[in-house]
Amino acid sequence: MNQNAILQKTANYVKQEFSNDSSGHDWWHIDRVWRNALAINQHEQADAFIVQLAALLHDLDDWKFNQAGDETPHRAKLWLESCSVDSSVVERVCAIISRVSYKGAGVQNEMDSLEGFIVQDADRLDAIGAIGIARAFAYGGYKNRALYDPESKPEMHKSFEAYKNSQSDTINHFYEKLLLLKDRLNTQTAKRIAEGRQAIMLKFLDDFMKEWEGQDLG
Repeated sequence: MNQNAILQKTANYVKQEFSNDSSGHDWWHIDRVWRNALAINQHEQADAFIVQLAALLHDLDDWKFNQAGDETPHRAKLWLESCSVDSSVVERVCAIISRVSYKGAGVQNEMDSLEGFIVQDADRLDAIGAIGIARAFAYGGYKNRALYDPESKPEMHKSFEAYKNSQSDTINHFYEKLLLLKDRLNTQTAKRIAEGRQAIMLKFLDDFMKEWEGQDLG
């Protein structure tokens, strides 16, 4: 099976696996990350096959949706092996998947390859801006979290365990993660795109607080 056939087969598989997601991690999120990664890679010129496989499979073993609570890429590895992907490619793709997620403000990024930087940036770009706002509230609803609790302050989590176990409201999530992502991107292409998306989030938060406090009531 050639690379294009493997990519299309993988896209079809992932689309089916995420067809019923309501958390903001649905197929269309994955499709946007795939397209983001391809756009970034036009400038970075990394291994496009590895970039695309990792982008397509990056949420398959997401810690937020598996009982183990980690990102050991068991399902992704099995899938790639079922497609007879070369073992060296499987290893590189799985390494990216296991390190792609944000794990807390005080947790060091362990991504260590250009392909991984591209996929991580592609995923993080979809967490900010207008779509990022929509996804944040979709996930908050999925997890039964409050929109906003003014008595609860944002926490800069120093460990993955603390971040993973947080039940913070969705507005706090902007300060605990989303607004931090712009300065944690790896590629110049992603950093440029993030400028506009950051401005959208800042304006939203300003408008939200004005309405919450009734400043627009006259």
